[in-house]
Amino acid sequence: MTPEYKLGSIVVMKKDHPCGSNEWEITRLGADIKIKCLNCQRSIMLPRIEFNKKLKKVISL
Repeated sequence: MTPEYKLGSIVVMKKDHPCGSNEWEITRLGADIKIKCLNCQRSIMLPRIEFNKKLKKVISL
């Protein structure tokens, strides 16, 4: 089962970001996934497998 998300989706991760938010926007898809914090605008890149493990839910597509 693969989660349903696409470029621009808003997702909730299992752990909070140090700024206090846990909502992220997907800005790049591929073997690695780049996500941007909606509170402080910082970006991180995660391997797709790690991203799928840490993903809690998709808020909007």
